[in-house]
Amino acid sequence: MKKANHKGETPFHLPSKPLLIVLSGPSGAGKDAILSRMKKSGYPLEFITTVTTRPRRAGEKNNVDYHFVSVEAFQKMLKAGGLVEWANVYGNWYGVPKEPLKRALAKGQDTIVKVDIQGAATIKKIIPQAVFIFLAPPSMGELKRRLTQRQTESPFDLARRLKTAEGEMKKLPLFDYVVVNRQDEIELVVTEVEAIITAEKRRVKPREISL
Repeated sequence: MKKANHKGETPFHLPSKPLLIVLSGPSGAGKDAILSRMKKSGYPLEFITTVTTRPRRAGEKNNVDYHFVSVEAFQKMLKAGGLVEWANVYGNWYGVPKEPLKRALAKGQDTIVKVDIQGAATIKKIIPQAVFIFLAPPSMGELKRRLTQRQTESPFDLARRLKTAEGEMKKLPLFDYVVVNRQDEIELVVTEVEAIITAEKRRVKPREISL
């Protein structure tokens, strides 16, 4: 029986279902920075950490930024069915672990995963009711500046990432929302992502996530 409030009225309860938010975009768009800022703000999300075989970059922490594993360990997880999606990106393997994602959704927790465009397309096929957000750079010139500034790619790899990004920008119709990550506007970008999540929580017909 629903409890009445002090005026004798039955309170209105919004329908609530856990969301799966998929954040994607070209390399250098700023996905890691956005997630880091959301974590620090204490936003109520379960952040699923991606598994990867790529080497750690300066300042990255294992089991925080990524789960850094060997190729052998990654393949073992893959063969055991422990990944929701996986892909080889620029010569390194990336994958979203299945169990943490299932546990979070099972307990009704809104959850966010970060994947590349290829990974987002795969998740779209198996979990179409997820919320897909495309994080875009303000321009290809700005994207090149960011990739060059972080000094983690050789000239060949930089050119390859920019070429790939041009194709990835054409995948925008795959997504539900697009957020442009302009220089020095990270707080605004985080606010826009949070506004998308808030709007999704207000849907009259909530998304039904099954995994």
